[in-house]
Amino acid sequence: MGRRLTVYFSLLSPWAYIGHSELLRLAAKHALALDFRPVALMELFPETGGLPLPKRHPFRQAYRMVELQRWRDKRGLNFHLRPRFWPFDPTRADHVICAMAQEVDPSAFIARAFAAIFEQNRNMADDKEITAALRESGDDPAWVLRAGTPEAAALYAANFSSAQAAGVFGSPSYLLDGEIFWGQDRLDLLDDALASGRAPFTVPA
Repeated sequence: MGRRLTVYFSLLSPWAYIGHSELLRLAAKHALALDFRPVALMELFPETGGLPLPKRHPFRQAYRMVELQRWRDKRGLNFHLRPRFWPFDPTRADHVICAMAQEVDPSAFIARAFAAIFEQNRNMADDKEITAALRESGDDPAWVLRAGTPEAAALYAANFSSAQAAGVFGSPSYLLDGEIFWGQDRLDLLDDALASGRAPFTVPA
């Protein structure tokens, strides 16, 4: 049985999208069990001292655009820097993932949702688009019906609480034995930690 990696992320996050395929590669390489936990990113930011993109200094916003282009080339992706329907309310699609993760592997749907948002300019706040993405990923389109249930909402809220308890403050955050790797640009460091089998690093007393 492989090790367990908890993945805190938001469909709003281009960085989670950029790292998704590499994350799946690492999971296969190390026989990782992936525990996908979508979180309400716009609620997490103010709780942890972060700022939503429009409130960041123009220098930071400009640098972000350069970094997106660098990583687009690095990962061999083809995506829009300013997707048509971004930002959007990811709650509905996130609820679908919450429900799926209790019973099936949601990674293929997550990949299709990311592609729809960042590559195809589709509105993933729309039930029709969510249903289409489920079909495209080979998943049951009926999962969209679970998005409106109290159970899905409770799972989403629980993800937020567990993210806070773990010290998560951004997307994506990969949690391995209590150690946070924040950002898809830390996947190499995660790979090293998995390969070495070292004990998790902690904050010195």
